[in-house]
Amino acid sequence: MIRYAKLGYVALNVSNLEKSCDFYGRLLGLERVESDVPNTAFYRVSRDHHNLILTQDANPGLKRIGLELEAPKMVDATFDYFSSQGLNPQLVSLEELDILQQAKSFRVVDPFGVTFEFYSDMSQLPLEFEPTVAEIQKLGHVVLKTPDVEKATNFYNDVFNFAISDYLSGTGSSNKGGTWFRCFPVPYHHSFAVFEGQDTSLHHVNFMVSTIDDIGKAVNRFKKNGVSIAMGPGRHAPSGAIFLYVLDPDGITIEYSFGMEEFSEVNPRKPKYLAPDPETIDLWGGQVADHKMAGIGVKGLMPV
Repeated sequence: MIRYAKLGYVALNVSNLEKSCDFYGRLLGLERVESDVPNTAFYRVSRDHHNLILTQDANPGLKRIGLELEAPKMVDATFDYFSSQGLNPQLVSLEELDILQQAKSFRVVDPFGVTFEFYSDMSQLPLEFEPTVAEIQKLGHVVLKTPDVEKATNFYNDVFNFAISDYLSGTGSSNKGGTWFRCFPVPYHHSFAVFEGQDTSLHHVNFMVSTIDDIGKAVNRFKKNGVSIAMGPGRHAPSGAIFLYVLDPDGITIEYSFGMEEFSEVNPRKPKYLAPDPETIDLWGGQVADHKMAGIGVKGLMPV
């Protein structure tokens, strides 16, 4: 059985690295990690070498999702399992591992064109992450859109061993408009989710903050700096989290959230079907303020 330690990192392509670095560092509050890799910036919100990678690219969007497995021995076991499932896993080269400061790692492209990286060991920096404009607790989750929620739900549950927390009822024959997953046995309500969409694309990337004041202060900080607030503040019905969605310089949707339901590893509650009503997304009755929200695609090609 695949067991995860956490959602480790997200790699994004950005069209203007300087502008994006200003957003993710000065305004969002991530800490930049020193690196001489050209056209690339590493950021952290923990002792990990990185929890976010930004790469200059003409086509902004999601590049890959990094998942940390629970133990080193699980890397080989998961590689073999994915091989048996026809996913054709590819080892990350030694040269790139040196850049990423990771031990043995591999990548797969899922049936929907999204690249995932699996590893267990990443270099730890000597000093703790120092919060600046927000008390960021961790990289929280990644949410994608997909044209076939039922197929995606079955794949991520059966093959990746993501545990299902809740469903969003849909209008199709499967009656699924979305699914929230835990990267088992990570306790948080979701580290990953999929919702209905016309094609495979990135919905948003989340960072969890430590106090509700982080949400309130961010509203004013983003407004003062011309950052588009796409939605919020509000409160999600599924997880109970208080949220704020904003758009980065490329229009990639980034979320701050505070608070989230946690599940026990043994005998967790059963998944619920939640109605596709506005109150499910926001119990406070808010609406999307910028319809560019969740509009950026996925660059899901296996890196060479």
